[in-house]
Amino acid sequence: MTADVDRERPGARPAEGPGGGPGEQPGERRGPGAGEDSGGYELLRDDWGIPHLRAADALTLARAQGHATALDRAWQLETERHRVLGTSASHLGAEAVDWDRFVRRARVADTARRCFDRLAPETAAWVTAYVDGVNEGLVEGAAQAPEFAAVGLAPGRWEPWTPLGVWLSTHILFAGFPTKLWREEVARRLGEDRMTLFATDGPGTAGSNGWLLTGARTATGAPLLAGDPHRFIEAPGVYQQIRLACPEFDVVGLAVPGIPGIAHFGHTGYVAWAITNAMADYQDLYRERLRRTPDGGVEALGPDGWYRAHAHTETVEVAGADPEQVEVIETDRGPVIIGDGPGPGPGAGVGVGVEAAGSEAADVAPAADGTFISLRYPPRVTGELGFDALPALLRARTVADVDTALDRWVEPVNVVLAADTSGATLHRVAGHVPVRPYANRLRVVPAEDPAYAWREGETAPLPRTEADGPGGIAVMANERGLAAPLGVEFAPPHRARRIRDLLGADTGWTPDAQAAVHTDTLLASSRPLLSLLAWAPDLGPAAERLRDRLLRWDRHMDADSTDATLYARLRTDVVHRLAAHPALKGVTGADDPWRSAAYPALFRPWLAAVPRIGYALESLLTVGLLPYEDRLALVAASAEAVAAAADETPPAPWGELHRLSPWQALPDLAPDGVDAQAIRPGVAGDHDCVLSTSSVPGVTDLFARGPAARYVWDLARREDSRWAVPFGASGVPGSAHHRDQTPLWARGALAPVVTDWNLLHRTTPHRTTHRREENPAMTAAPESLAPALRPAVHEQKVEGFGTVRLVPVDPAADAELLHGWVTEERARFWGMADHTREQVREIYEFVDSLPTHHAYLALRDGVPAALFQTYEPDADPVGECYDVQPGDFGVHLLIAPAEGESAVRGYTEALLTAFIAYVFSDPAHVRVVVEPDARNEKAIARMVRMGFELGPEIKKPEKTARLAFLTRAALGLA
Repeated sequence: MTADVDRERPGARPAEGPGGGPGEQPGERRGPGAGEDSGGYELLRDDWGIPHLRAADALTLARAQGHATALDRAWQLETERHRVLGTSASHLGAEAVDWDRFVRRARVADTARRCFDRLAPETAAWVTAYVDGVNEGLVEGAAQAPEFAAVGLAPGRWEPWTPLGVWLSTHILFAGFPTKLWREEVARRLGEDRMTLFATDGPGTAGSNGWLLTGARTATGAPLLAGDPHRFIEAPGVYQQIRLACPEFDVVGLAVPGIPGIAHFGHTGYVAWAITNAMADYQDLYRERLRRTPDGGVEALGPDGWYRAHAHTETVEVAGADPEQVEVIETDRGPVIIGDGPGPGPGAGVGVGVEAAGSEAADVAPAADGTFISLRYPPRVTGELGFDALPALLRARTVADVDTALDRWVEPVNVVLAADTSGATLHRVAGHVPVRPYANRLRVVPAEDPAYAWREGETAPLPRTEADGPGGIAVMANERGLAAPLGVEFAPPHRARRIRDLLGADTGWTPDAQAAVHTDTLLASSRPLLSLLAWAPDLGPAAERLRDRLLRWDRHMDADSTDATLYARLRTDVVHRLAAHPALKGVTGADDPWRSAAYPALFRPWLAAVPRIGYALESLLTVGLLPYEDRLALVAASAEAVAAAADETPPAPWGELHRLSPWQALPDLAPDGVDAQAIRPGVAGDHDCVLSTSSVPGVTDLFARGPAARYVWDLARREDSRWAVPFGASGVPGSAHHRDQTPLWARGALAPVVTDWNLLHRTTPHRTTHRREENPAMTAAPESLAPALRPAVHEQKVEGFGTVRLVPVDPAADAELLHGWVTEERARFWGMADHTREQVREIYEFVDSLPTHHAYLALRDGVPAALFQTYEPDADPVGECYDVQPGDFGVHLLIAPAEGESAVRGYTEALLTAFIAYVFSDPAHVRVVVEPDARNEKAIARMVRMGFELGPEIKKPEKTARLAFLTRAALGLA
């Protein structure tokens, strides 16, 4: 049960896989076109533009990672740097002021400096090397990114501590401490007993799916690890597919741009790991009492009385507006993040019920309701962020190595799954959770009361369990499971249960089969609402029809389902009726905490009542809030309203409404507007589905949170691993790899993880266009590369056969090869038996010039195996011989000499499997059309075996052909 990783190793001999010669060292140029070589490292790319880096040592590799990230993600990196510093408003304007004020008050940059200063020296050098690479590449990367010119911004300089700031600013809201503000408002307005009424995975919370199959459950006998992190989806994406290789390690994984190494999802060839949000509570809010001193300082009340607090003033520059002053105050608990600056200082107002330090002191100006609130979070207290774990993860070879590395982890707190090639597994929680009273987890607590202090030097025990129990599976989906002792609110159990159900007791699982789990759309949380609908009294005829229709619905939120849309309409109406119900009056309508001026606008997503009701709908319809009869009546009223609306406006397919709405720093910037729609695909799924594309029930059917990446790590053969991200490897608008993975992601498909260095190639890092974006994998190679090095339009592993890649024909480079094929006696039906090499080249140059016709070489494990051509029938002479239907797509196939059924049984059928998968990967293709020579009985019989339906014979100038058709429906794809 060991992975064949030797041939993937950088610097290996040619017989072991990489393309170097004997004695070649990592970092040496392998010859023209091998890759981009700079300063002792190489940058190569696969067909999706994903960077593969190899270097002579770990420090050089860290610099290479920073440099490559700056080339691909310059605008994203600078956006994150400004978010760390609280300077985003200087170029983005007033809409960024709320974040800038928060991040300055929370002292994120200062905390990052502290944490950097406490790093082990070797880790500090490694992070600094990454930063050096970023600074080396930013100018070049920024020159390719139009956003800089759009806002008049020049790239700045990264400091050694900046990556720690990026990590902290990305995750400081991750644990959802603003939910404590919501609970505080619910307790105050509805009563203490209602504080957790809305408890669930709610607004602003990040979650994920992850599952592990032990070797007993897989086809290879080695573990599989798969999943998808659910985060707010940003463009460019929050995860960066990358490979990092040097003599010490060779790791593929999902990095976070701006952070060296691979923290969350990685595969070293020997061990793989993945995480989900543990939903732990480790950040506290304290209600502070502050007062202004005669000299303009600030004092805070603590357990031992009044003491001097830290205070200083900073200026937030705002593009297009006057600068704003922010007073930064820090007490012994932590930075004050709520309550404007005190006294006569910046932003001061009239103090409400606060103390004065002597008769000449001014009152402190708290928030609108008289509240100052400080934030206490582990990195600020301990000076540790967990970065010392990152280099250790890269060097890990066993789950024991991963386990030891994660003992140093701090923030965020994660549930971890890991497996190695020996079959060993790991399932644990990693991070820092302080020991303090349970009340701290629930709400804002008084700062002066020593009962609510953290127990210095103590951390909560981190749970762990066996990942290889009798079922041979482990699942993590943010449910109240392994991490239950550490948190308050968790995700409903539906995703975790559904994943276990889908995995079932089956054995023989493969990487490709994980897509069925990733993309499952069962909405188990619909049960309470549908149960009430089933018993709703006194429905009119239209509402009865609605009820009957939804009770027959399979409860899958499929993109083409109008029943899913109808259910979403019903759910929205129920949410609105609950929001208007007197039982919730204290937190809805004019009394919605979202409207309160007591808290900064940044926290409004956590304070809005309607989203809270929508996410907690299942529990609100089940227990506690309303009597059963009232719930029935409310659902009946909603059914009547929705039924009436449906008669007037029939529901559209769910995928037309349920579209991605990603966050962008500059949302309107796109070349010629070409990707305005491409960035917002309509997809299946919903909040509680395994395919967790989270709409906001009662607010919008759009979704901003969903799978920020997908991965499958295979511990038998790393090259059989899979991954995908919502957009692409490049963050540059107009780049070939800016959006090329969006179609994959939208349909739940995955790209192969390429580990053979011979299959990598030089690409232009930023080929920008003002045309619709296209992957170079969709066009002919720009240079005369060997077929195995060309970008592929399609790659598919066919079990028992090998990996099939389709690459564009290069007429000049391939003329000799094709001429040898088409002039064989066995290819007589191709009609080129008497053609010269030059005539063959001219024919394929002509084909290459046509936008409706394309020619590809099919490679089997890198070796040319067939010629595959496609065409649009209405642009081809064949279109004059039959009634072309919308969605028809024509193909031709020529098998290479010395291959075919005589060489490998089922050879042609295996190739056709890949070809048909490629054709039907485009939803616009409804029916495949073939037209073999009517005398070619062998080819016709093969088509029938594959499921083609024979059509009539047609007369063409060069032959009599037999039409045959293969539909999506025949393959069960309709």
